Amino acid sequence: MARAPLLLLGGAVTVLLLAVAGRYGYSRDELYFLRAGRELAFGYVDQPPLTPLVARLMDTLVPGSLVALRLPSALASGAVVVLTGLIAREFGAGRAAQLLAAGCTAVASVLLITGHLLSTTTLDLLAWAALSWLLVRSLRDGGPVWLLTGAVAGLALQNKVQPVFLLGAVVLGVLAVGPRAALRSPWPWLGGLLALALWAPNLVWQAANGWPQLELAEAIAGGSSGTSEPWYLFLPFQLVLVSPLLVPVWVAGLWRLARDPALATWRAFAVAYVLLAAVFLLSGGKPYYLAGMYPVLLAAGAGPVVAWARRGSARLRTGLLAAALVLSLAVSAPLGLPLVPVDRLADTPVVDVNYDAGETVGWPALAAAVERRAGAVPGRVAVLTANYGQAGAVDRFAPDLAPAYSGHNSYWDWGPPPDDVAAVVAVGIPQDRLARWFGQVEVVERFDNGVGLDNEEQGTPIAVATGRLVPWSEIWPRLRRLA
Repeated sequence: MARAPLLLLGGAVTVLLLAVAGRYGYSRDELYFLRAGRELAFGYVDQPPLTPLVARLMDTLVPGSLVALRLPSALASGAVVVLTGLIAREFGAGRAAQLLAAGCTAVASVLLITGHLLSTTTLDLLAWAALSWLLVRSLRDGGPVWLLTGAVAGLALQNKVQPVFLLGAVVLGVLAVGPRAALRSPWPWLGGLLALALWAPNLVWQAANGWPQLELAEAIAGGSSGTSEPWYLFLPFQLVLVSPLLVPVWVAGLWRLARDPALATWRAFAVAYVLLAAVFLLSGGKPYYLAGMYPVLLAAGAGPVVAWARRGSARLRTGLLAAALVLSLAVSAPLGLPLVPVDRLADTPVVDVNYDAGETVGWPALAAAVERRAGAVPGRVAVLTANYGQAGAVDRFAPDLAPAYSGHNSYWDWGPPPDDVAAVVAVGIPQDRLARWFGQVEVVERFDNGVGLDNEEQGTPIAVATGRLVPWSEIWPRLRRLA
C-alpha cells in the first residue's frame, strides 16, 4: 500500500479546501442546514437528518465560522481521495497505480466543487467511496465485514437516500454476473438488516409525514432545482464530472471490471454503473447522482493506464499522463473553488459552469436590505420569503428579525408567523400574490448584490405588505412548495 503518499495527497486536498473555505460566503443550502440544525428531527421533507446535525455541531463548536462549518466537507473530500487509492490496491494495483487513481479523484471537478461547501453531496461521495471499498472486500472475503458494510450503509442513508441505489444495483449485478455464492451466506443479509435498523428512524419519519421525498424527487425530475439539467445532458455530463482528459482512465476501469478475469469477483460494479446510469437518466435524476461510482472505476482503470505509460515511449506517455492531471487541476480549481475575486466573478464563465458559486454571493447584503425595510414598518413585522436561502440569510445575518418564514421545503413545516403579525417584509413573492392576503402591498426595492452578478437573487423584489386580510391558517397552505 502507498500509505504515506495517499495520506499526503488526501491531506493536500483537505488543506487546499480549507485554505479557500473563507472566501465568498455561505451557500443557500448551508444557510438552510444551519436553520434545520436548530429544528432537529429524524427527517426533513428534502433530506435525512445527518447534514443539518453536522451543521449544528460545527456552528456550536465554532459559532459563525464558515471555515469550521466546511471542515467536515474538506475532511470527507480528502478521505474520498485516500479511499480511491485503497480500492485500487484491492484490485491489485501497485503504488504508482494507487496514486494515479487517487490523483484523478483529487483533481476531479465534482470533488472540488462539492468539497468546498457543506452539502449532502459531499458526504454522499464519501459514503459511496467507503461503501465501494467495503463491498469490494465483502464480495471477496465474506464474513463479518458485511456487518461493517451494513453499518456504513445505515449511516450513509441518514444523509441521502442515493446509497440505497448503489446497494441495490450491486446486488442486482451480483445476481446477474456473480459471485452469487456471496449472497448464499447469512452475512450480507445480516448487514442489510443492520443498515435497515440504522435507517429506520428516518423511514418512520418519512412514512409519518406522507413520504415527502417522493414528491420532492418528482419536482427535481421536473427541473425545479438550480442544479437540474435536461435529460439529454445527463450522459455528456459524465465526461466532465472527473475531467474530460481523464475519461480514458475510468472508461478503462469500466471495461476492465466488465471483461478482465482478474476482476471477475467485482464484475457486479460494471453492471451497477450501467443500471444506475439508466435509472437516474430515466427518472430525471441530476447528472452528479452518478458521481459516487467514479472512485471505483478510476481504481480499476489506474493499473492498465500505468502499464500503458510504462510501455514503448515511457517518458512521453508518463509526461502525457502527468500533463492530463495538471491540466485537469488547472481547469477544475478555478471553476470549482472560490479563486476568482468576487467582484470579478460576473466577468467569468464560472457561474455558468458552477451554479453554487453564484449562490455564495450577496446573502449578508440581502439580509441587511430586509432589515432596513423592516425597521421602517411600525409595529410587529415578520419576514416572509420565497425560498429557504432567503429565509436562511435572514436567520443568520439579521437575528433580530429571526425566525424568518417561508413555504419552501422544511421551512413550511416550521410554521407560519404568529397570529398577531399583520405586516411582513416579503422577499421574492410576487406583488399580485401578496395582494390577495394584504390590504396594502408595495415593492420597495429590487435587491442588488453590488457586484453585478446575475445569480438567483439578483433583482429579487422586496415588498412591504400590511393590513393582513385573512388568517395565517388560510395563507400558509397556499405557500407550501417543494423544490
